[in-house]
Amino acid sequence: MGLSSRHLLGLEETSAEDITTILDTAISFREILERPIKKVPTLRGLTVLNLFYEASTRTRISFELAEKRLSADVVNFSSSTSSVTKGESLKDTVRTIEAMKIDMVVVRHGSPGAPHLLTRTLESNIINAGDGAHEHPTQGLLDMFTLRQKYGSLKGLRVVLVGDTKHSRVARSNIWGLKTMGASVAICSPSTLLPYAAEQFGVDVYTNLDEALDGADVVNILRIQLERQQSGMFPSQREYVNLFGINTDRLKRLNKNYTIMHPGPMNRGVEITSEVADSESSVILEQVTNGQAVRMAVLYLLSGKKMETDSKE
Repeated sequence: MGLSSRHLLGLEETSAEDITTILDTAISFREILERPIKKVPTLRGLTVLNLFYEASTRTRISFELAEKRLSADVVNFSSSTSSVTKGESLKDTVRTIEAMKIDMVVVRHGSPGAPHLLTRTLESNIINAGDGAHEHPTQGLLDMFTLRQKYGSLKGLRVVLVGDTKHSRVARSNIWGLKTMGASVAICSPSTLLPYAAEQFGVDVYTNLDEALDGADVVNILRIQLERQQSGMFPSQREYVNLFGINTDRLKRLNKNYTIMHPGPMNRGVEITSEVADSESSVILEQVTNGQAVRMAVLYLLSGKKMETDSKE
């Protein structure tokens, strides 16, 4: 069992078959995370490089834990303490590192397409951990895994992505992945935070939150990048909260058995209230745990190794 590609670069080009394989495989790794001993020898002997050119907490730690729980050797790279500060290019950095016999590279970079560039430079398997405002495929996969856990299937679900969809790589990966798996997707943002030609994504587009929420099963709330407020993307936080903040009153418009999601980090009181974030319908913490299982599945499937699930003492 494996994937049709040696790399995971984005969900726009990932087939329903590959997505299903990843989600099915993640079930086994999710069970491992419930064991007293969470480490298995599946990737023993392989070396994985976490190449992060942007600051990250959740994604970097999630990947590192996934790698270590699969018994891989892990190398962490920080651009702030590397020769990048001396002017070394991305290409030369990774070629130097690969000469040290790295098997897999998990990369986060501010430039869209950086992981694709690495596939033309390196022999290692490449996993995109976020490239600019382009894609964040493992976040999209863990969101789908979380929803499939609850609903059994993604087909027919109506999912609304609310927030800064213009700059969100999470939004793009969710859109491509969910549509591939048969879900109906809508986006809702202030007009200044909608992607250019948003309709070309094949989604319903709203600037009125109440209209967008009517009849939805899932609300995936995207982080408002507060630094962009200085660029005049919206008049004020107060106005954003009034028009696009998710609170308990707005949840009345959703279908029964609705689900609240957020990729984190949350701006409580801005895009989401604490009441909603901590409610029984919120799966925000489950997303974090499921992220490890999904990333373990991706690493395993790309490695070409055989499944080993016996605990390693």
